[in-house]
This record gives sequence, structure tokens and C-alpha cells, in this order.
Amino acid sequence: MAFKLSAEFKAKADKLCAKYPRRDAALIPLLHEVQKEQGFVAEEAMDELAALLGLPYARVKAVVTFYTMFNRAPVGKYHLQVCRNISCHMAGAPGLLNRLRDKLGIAEGETTKDGLFTLSAVECLGACGAAPVMQVNEEYFEKLDEAKLDALLEDLKHGRLPGRAR
Repeated sequence: MAFKLSAEFKAKADKLCAKYPRRDAALIPLLHEVQKEQGFVAEEAMDELAALLGLPYARVKAVVTFYTMFNRAPVGKYHLQVCRNISCHMAGAPGLLNRLRDKLGIAEGETTKDGLFTLSAVECLGACGAAPVMQVNEEYFEKLDEAKLDALLEDLKHGRLPGRAR
């Protein structure tokens, strides 16, 4: 069965598009809506959204693949995104990535068997002054070290997503 955007989604999209001078300017907010509803942005959803906005599929795909905030496949309950850009790299991100791989028993791009964690290395989270940084779902955790990382994982395993760690 082919994927179709719901009538409810299309009505929401029309309201959102009305806030912009051109329909295609609503692309990123609409991608967020797709991800909120589906948990990720599937190829079929990109195709449907391109048709809805009158855009080439390639433009929608380019936006989805450029931004790390869009998941192209289902992810775990907690999506751990470790910044690997130069500031975070120099501040210890490679060690944090290794620790996460070891503790979770998964590689980058994989999800734990229980569906709790997905691990990703991302290019930049834009928080260089607080390196190393990891994003968990929508929250940033800054100035991480192994002890903070271990405590955070324990909290997450018990269903607690703490506020911004400093």
C-alpha cells in the first residue's frame, strides 16, 4: 500500500503554508510535522510532500538529507546524536562515541534490540563552546565527560530525560 498524507495533515499544511509568502517556504516546518506524526520522514512522505508543495522530489530529499534533525528511518525512544565536528572532536567526542558503542552494544546508525537507543554521529550541533555535545531527541547535553554520559544513560534507561546538563 502506498503512503498518502492524510486529509488532516493536508489541512494543517494549508494553514501552515498560508503563513509564508510562498508555499515551498513551509517545507521545513512540514517535514517536522511529518516526523512528529510518523516518527521519521520516509521516502514516500518526501514524494507526497514534494507534490503537495509543487517542488521537485530532489529538493525535498536534499533538505531531509542535509539536516540531522530529520530521521530517514525509525529510531529508538532516545536518539543519541553525538557531535563529531572539530570542537567536539578535540574535546573528547571520539571517546564518548566509543563508550556509547561499548555500553549499548551497537554501532553508529543502529538501534538497541529493546528499541530504547539509536546512536548517530552528526556533523555539527552548533554548540561548539560547550563541547563535547550530544543531542538526545530534542535536548542538548553539553560539556560531557564519561561520568556525565554514564549518569545520563542510567537516567534514560529508567525513563528519565533530564533537562539540559551543563
